Amino acid sequence: MNLIDSFIDKARVKPARIVFPEGTDERIVAAAVKVRELGFSEPVLLGDRDEIAGIAAVQNVSLDGIDVMHLPDQEEKLASFADMYAASRDMKLAIAKKMVKKPLAFGGMMVKSGEADGMVAGVATATAFVIQIASLTIGLEQGFTKPSSFFIMVVPEFAGEKDKVFIFADCAVSVSPTAQELAEIGVAAGLNAKALLDLDPRIAFLSFSTKGSANHADVNKVAQAVEIAKKLNPELAIDGELQGDAAIVPRVAAKKVKDSQVAGTANVLVFPDLDAGNINYKLVQYLANAKAYGPIMQGFAKPVNDMSRGATVNDV
Repeated sequence: MNLIDSFIDKARVKPARIVFPEGTDERIVAAAVKVRELGFSEPVLLGDRDEIAGIAAVQNVSLDGIDVMHLPDQEEKLASFADMYAASRDMKLAIAKKMVKKPLAFGGMMVKSGEADGMVAGVATATAFVIQIASLTIGLEQGFTKPSSFFIMVVPEFAGEKDKVFIFADCAVSVSPTAQELAEIGVAAGLNAKALLDLDPRIAFLSFSTKGSANHADVNKVAQAVEIAKKLNPELAIDGELQGDAAIVPRVAAKKVKDSQVAGTANVLVFPDLDAGNINYKLVQYLANAKAYGPIMQGFAKPVNDMSRGATVNDV
């Protein structure tokens, strides 16, 4: 069974109610139908009922079992969400009313209020806007200052192990994280590795230096992030700063690092910035023929995920 099939089987046990704010996009309609047929989610589409029905008719699919919500008809929810949003942001009610009329904000408020379990958006919206609206409506997980993301990388063969799973973070969102933000990225990625994949996370904060072998401000930032991360969650196995080979190759780690739970066996790799993360995941994807699942958002109070505007139905 591949990774996606295992996720689907888990989700079928208790299908989550997922809201799609871009309900009038053809890909979203097709994906919602597929999700309903597979039985692992209860999709909610936001948008004009007639337009969505027209798309379904063209695709020759049924919308049975899919909740379609036309926002102008949702007067009670709009009022409730506006009150909730105004109170949470300490703003005028009139401004809040305008905000929650936007499908993305309405979807976020559905998640915040518990009327949906998660939100998927981005096929017709810029990533920065999805993150901004999700931050304003759903909010961030306690103890986190910014959202970030991770990829699940499945390498066909590594060190004699088939389908070796790694977590790469952050490869899509945080451009130049501070030491605090980098620490949060690592801790969140480790916790998600355990929650999603049942991995025993061994978190390596990567650098061009191993344990002070080089002296530079960038190295210092990573070292500071390691200390912050250990304080954020003392129960996680965390180490750094480590070079890539010292993180995942036992032979190299034995020469460069002493007394580490992580060096040589890391499965959660935290990159110092978006340049490093984005370049590395793509190199591994194509040079090692690895499967890359993501980006998966993290750091929000409740589940939300951003899709590429080039996403296919299967991607969604």
